[in-house]
Amino acid sequence: MFAHRPSRLIVAPLLLLLVSACSGDVPVAAARPALVTQASNGALGHETFAGEVRARHETQLAFRVGGKLARRLVDAGARVKTGQALAELDPSDLNLQSEASRAQLASARSELNLAKSELVRHKNLADRQLVSRSLYDSKLAAFQAAEARVRQAQAQAAVSGNQAAYAVLRSPGDGVITQHLAEAGQVVAAGQAVFVLAMDGEREVLISVPEQSAARFPVGRDLAVELWAEPGKRFPGKVRELSPSADSLTRTYAARVSFTTGAAAADLGQSARVYALASGASGMSLPLSALTQRQGRPAVWVVDARSAKVHLTPVTIGPYGENGVPVLTGIGPNDWVVAAGAHLLQEGERIAPIDRDNRPVRIGASGAAAKSGDN
Repeated sequence: MFAHRPSRLIVAPLLLLLVSACSGDVPVAAARPALVTQASNGALGHETFAGEVRARHETQLAFRVGGKLARRLVDAGARVKTGQALAELDPSDLNLQSEASRAQLASARSELNLAKSELVRHKNLADRQLVSRSLYDSKLAAFQAAEARVRQAQAQAAVSGNQAAYAVLRSPGDGVITQHLAEAGQVVAAGQAVFVLAMDGEREVLISVPEQSAARFPVGRDLAVELWAEPGKRFPGKVRELSPSADSLTRTYAARVSFTTGAAAADLGQSARVYALASGASGMSLPLSALTQRQGRPAVWVVDARSAKVHLTPVTIGPYGENGVPVLTGIGPNDWVVAAGAHLLQEGERIAPIDRDNRPVRIGASGAAAKSGDN
């Protein structure tokens, strides 16, 4: 008899549900609480690039002749002056070439003196008609050829003398040696870089621009530069140069940003940030958690002001920041957007808007909102 009591207890609630369903009083699901926010006006409409302070004029220094590097006189980081000796080649072969050129010049001069004497002698004989005119002309031609050989030997001797002087590599200007690329004992070819010299004067910042952003960095574009050594202080700058081809490894374009208000207190090799206002940036930004996708495009859930229902709205965004993303188009500054849990919502779903302190948010028809605790 007692075994049948549990079944009666189960049937009773089912009957109550059936009666309520027949009467039309179906329970309505409660609105899902959702954190909402409005687009903020911040600095996320800027692209940020890491850079390095470089000299505007950087020169690779090389010997004009090849040979064995006998001595390297300076190290990387050394400050040098115009004309200062930086490195020396073994001059033995160059000195021998210079001596050989001087000997050839002496020989050519001797031949010229002999040709001159022969010409004078045959001229006197030709004047007395003791030799033929053709023989005199041949002596004249030999004299002129000897003169040409002397000029040739003089030029060759000058070249050999210069090459002997080229055995010493000298600085073309004041600056700092940023790299040395060869060591003593190494055989270097003519034109092979041995040092990199950063000339004194203007400083600029070298940045790497991604392929998709290169078109937005024309020469002359206004930028802002912040040195790591002076955080919070930004210097105005401009794009001075953009590489016409991408780096084969990083697939980025090298851009040089110059300071527009005189020289900043920047040392070579310092780290810097370069800020560029994103093209079409509206100054509005949303937290990263507000973003979702619609057919592969970024979108956000916008809350209807009257019904508190959410609608998936496509947006155009800028480059991602550390904590947010700039929104270029798709929403207005007064729109309320679901800031978290975007993957859990469905189109037309009704929500209960709350703020970060778990307080209900009333969204008016105009887009303004008030906390219920503020009344």
